[in-house]
Amino acid sequence: MIEVKEGYLIDYISGIEIKATPEEVDAVQVFSKILVEDYGYPKTKVQTRPQWRVKARPSDTKKMYPVDIAIFGGDNHDEDNIEIIIECKKKNRKDGRGQLEDYLRFSKARIGVWFNGDEREFIYKTEKNGTVEFSSLPNIPRFQQRVEDIGKFKRMDLRPATNLKSVFKAIRNYLAANAVGITRDEVFAQQLINLIFCKIYDERFTKQADIVTFRAGLNESVEDVKARIVTLFEKVKSQYDDVIEVADSIALDAKSLVYIVGELQIYSIQDSARDAVGDAFEVFIGPSLKGGQGQFFTPRNVVKMVVDMIDPDSNQKIIDPACGSGGFLVEGLRHVWKKIQIEGEELNWPKHEIEAEKQKAAIKNFRGIDKDYFLSKVAKAYMAILGDGRGGVHCENSLEHPSNWDSKTRDSIQLNSFDIVITNPPFGKKLAIDSEDILKQYELGYKWRHNLETDTFEKQGLQDKQPPQILFIERCLNLLKEDGILGIVLLESIFGMPKYKYVVDYIEKSTNIKSIVTMPEDLFQPHTHAKCCVVICQKKKKPDNNSPIFMADIKWCGHDSRGNPTMRKNELGENELLDDIPKVAEIYKQGNIS
Repeated sequence: MIEVKEGYLIDYISGIEIKATPEEVDAVQVFSKILVEDYGYPKTKVQTRPQWRVKARPSDTKKMYPVDIAIFGGDNHDEDNIEIIIECKKKNRKDGRGQLEDYLRFSKARIGVWFNGDEREFIYKTEKNGTVEFSSLPNIPRFQQRVEDIGKFKRMDLRPATNLKSVFKAIRNYLAANAVGITRDEVFAQQLINLIFCKIYDERFTKQADIVTFRAGLNESVEDVKARIVTLFEKVKSQYDDVIEVADSIALDAKSLVYIVGELQIYSIQDSARDAVGDAFEVFIGPSLKGGQGQFFTPRNVVKMVVDMIDPDSNQKIIDPACGSGGFLVEGLRHVWKKIQIEGEELNWPKHEIEAEKQKAAIKNFRGIDKDYFLSKVAKAYMAILGDGRGGVHCENSLEHPSNWDSKTRDSIQLNSFDIVITNPPFGKKLAIDSEDILKQYELGYKWRHNLETDTFEKQGLQDKQPPQILFIERCLNLLKEDGILGIVLLESIFGMPKYKYVVDYIEKSTNIKSIVTMPEDLFQPHTHAKCCVVICQKKKKPDNNSPIFMADIKWCGHDSRGNPTMRKNELGENELLDDIPKVAEIYKQGNIS
């Protein structure tokens, strides 16, 4: 591994050690990786260091202006081959575009990108009668595409996104500055999620060799693009009328809509590694609104780790009683579907039988509850568009007595009936349950006095209030069958603070603890400093407290305290993500914890 000086980083393209300025970390390195991994440009066609320089004026022979990223049509990095100029300065959109246009005027490059880590814009240069003109592009061409090919993507051309949050952040900032008639974040979020569902529907129901509907081309009018997307959304509503309300609409102005379509059209949202809906909601709603309700979305690598450690089968019933936008449910569904696919292929099942088995598993075995109407709707719609299982997601307070749930929820979800519970219940300093009707249902709703002589806990009066995460531990175990498995994200303080010793005692008397995986403080950054751990345990009437426990302490979670990817050079000189979380499940399984 190459040692990098403090305050420096290794440039993704050139491999040269450079200063880790905010501009480099937040914009140049981010977009360099996107160019290679999302757009397919070989590093040999891209130049970052030493910086390519363009003329300051027609007579300039010294080429005074350095550009952050330059893309060339050939291996020779010269003026005749330059095609795209990318500027990553921390300016506002107007100033950034103005400077980019100056660079393009005195260069043979015809395409420009301005990106400052928060916003981005694509522009195209044309020359008519000796006059240089600039127009907006919906995106830039992929490697070996012409600018005329933008928007003419076949389903097979779409690729998973490297950094969806960067894309959504750019969209959110564009809408905040430019959208007409909409100002509230919740409405932006709903509109973007409607469009994401259009995108996933289009990916799901477009043949591999056919051109997708969710697209925006070079010379298309914004009105034509909007008309096509509105028609697509009507199909989504018709297909999923039990999920998406008839009154839902695409309310964005045509120009803003085209910007979003242009940003998303090259990607396969369905195949992307992270929960696209969760990422979008996280960016659009913002930490100030989310934090108060404890809605910190579990990073996808942690969700996958939990699911892989538990390794659910297609015949097991699974529930997330604090499902949010559906991250655990979606990852669990993908895991089970993969098993069904492998089994079906080994047994030579016809393709339609494999798909029928996948749908059967989703409908029969997956359940979710969230008390937030918007989030439960998102989870329901996301499950619906991925496959099915939408009928299993309900808007309720999981901590209420089941008799207070809607009859459909009671029919769908019963206590002591699930094989697996996977969840990240809400936590936050200001969150507390003070309802006596709720507290008195739970053993953990009462005060417990520690008898030091007998090292036992004696039940006292009802608590005045209790953090919901504590009550969720008991609710999750109530939902499980005997021998059922719980995978839960908990605050690490539960296992370290004396005041919660009675909670640990309750867990030890109700379960065999299989694993505790501690996470770095950066896990939920930049939204909260909460130090968390993942606990895997098995419900038992007579626990064996001498059973082995798998322990792991994670150092790297894939991002730093600002949410930026943590990178290093490996022995081959290639950039790799510092993320220990994907290794845990495999090591856990090798440990033969049973």
